[in-house]
Amino acid sequence: MNVGDKVADLLGLDQEGKEVRVSQYAGKKIALYFYPKDNTSGCTAEACSLRDGYEQLQAAGYEIIGVSKDSAKSHQGFIAKHSLPFRLIADTDTALQQQFGVWAEKKLYGRTYMGTLRQTFIIDADSATIERVIEKVKTSDSANQILTSIRN
Repeated sequence: MNVGDKVADLLGLDQEGKEVRVSQYAGKKIALYFYPKDNTSGCTAEACSLRDGYEQLQAAGYEIIGVSKDSAKSHQGFIAKHSLPFRLIADTDTALQQQFGVWAEKKLYGRTYMGTLRQTFIIDADSATIERVIEKVKTSDSANQILTSIRN
């Protein structure tokens, strides 16, 4: 998905098995962030940056929603362990990741495999369209990257 594309209302199911819909966040922009795996160093740094900047993000009109291939149970543990105040979508079949183009071929130590690209999509509150894509996420500064995008 690219800037200007409209996002489907239903995003998926969260850690509690509840539907996550764009329409539930009317009047707020959504920072939909995709990350590879719960409880890994980079993903934990990113989630904690968003947690630490959560009040500031909310004050700026944002809601945070995370997405990975992990199960709802894994997400529940990740949320509890790091006191995350936002929802995580359990995209176990990678359907949402494929829709957003972040389920892609990756290489590590000469091995090729399918995995999640770390990217954040800023979704407009009123039109449900993508207004910005952060492709190079700085895990420990991701909240500031979103806030900086407001000013640009």
